[in-house]
Amino acid sequence: MTDHTLPQPGPLAALLRMLWHKQKPWLVFAAIVLALAALDPAQLGPSAGKVVQSLVAIAPFLGASILIAAWAGATGADHLIARAFSGAPASMIMMAALAGGLSPFCSCGVIPLIAALLAIGVPLAPVMAFWMASPLMDPSMFVLTTGVLGLEFALAKTLIAIGMGLLGGTAVHLLTRAGALAQPLQEGIGNGGCGGARMRNPQPPVWGFWREAPRIAKFRIEAMKTFLFLLKWLSLAFLLESLMLAYLPAELVTQWLGGTGIAPIALATLVGVPAYFNGYAALPLIDTLMGQGMQPGAGMAFLIAGGVTSLPAAIAVWALVRPRVFGLYVALSLGGALAAGLGFQLWVMI
Repeated sequence: MTDHTLPQPGPLAALLRMLWHKQKPWLVFAAIVLALAALDPAQLGPSAGKVVQSLVAIAPFLGASILIAAWAGATGADHLIARAFSGAPASMIMMAALAGGLSPFCSCGVIPLIAALLAIGVPLAPVMAFWMASPLMDPSMFVLTTGVLGLEFALAKTLIAIGMGLLGGTAVHLLTRAGALAQPLQEGIGNGGCGGARMRNPQPPVWGFWREAPRIAKFRIEAMKTFLFLLKWLSLAFLLESLMLAYLPAELVTQWLGGTGIAPIALATLVGVPAYFNGYAALPLIDTLMGQGMQPGAGMAFLIAGGVTSLPAAIAVWALVRPRVFGLYVALSLGGALAAGLGFQLWVMI
């Protein structure tokens, strides 16, 4: 059978694939609502009310997040990230970790930038520092974390994000110097590529973006894109939160994750990897679990482990580096998440 005789996907199949790729949270949301209507219609009203109530309560923080993201896109402030990757190895790693922990890039948005950095030959150590820090915190995430979990939690998570970047960058640098990470990249990575020109010739930001019509349009586009992104993920999160409150016994959470010592934090670290689906959506879920007995250190470990090993970030690592580097990435992520959870728990207890 030749390629010409293979069955081609029809327009309906192509449409379904596109919808699943772009509107996955809404499709999952709709599937849960339909399942509730069929299996437990009495819970449908309370769950819908919980979603609306939670969205209204977090609206000020949601609005601030949208404005931050739109401002970064309209001014071109993201070009400043290129300055983090020049200089001596130690300074590059430090600047990359700071840039990753403070820059407005999510785990999805950072992937093209990472590919461009590797394509133009930036060393893997500072790239890994940026890579591990960036999915954990950004200005929008900081604002939302403050609104959901409190300022202390948000500040601690920011410092942990920078620490995770320093851990990853330093480990890769030391292993590279020892010869353990020779040829760390996949074939074809590191010899130019899409996005490289942007990193080679970074442009200065235009802070007064409102004076240029194209930048005003960019601001509107970024604001709407961010609004729709956050709305779909937070709506799904609050729906899942309502189901957790309705069906997950508080005593079960207390039994498994609410105890003292290392075991609950270690378990939360391991559970965070498969359970994680989006940094923004995870916040209200962790808030609920902590309200039901999860200790703060376990909540932090869950967020850190899930953030660094989220599917977009992990898949990008797998696609760009060799398996041994991917294994190191996972090991550093889990080890760092466990240490972060233990450290935060000790801080809370002091």
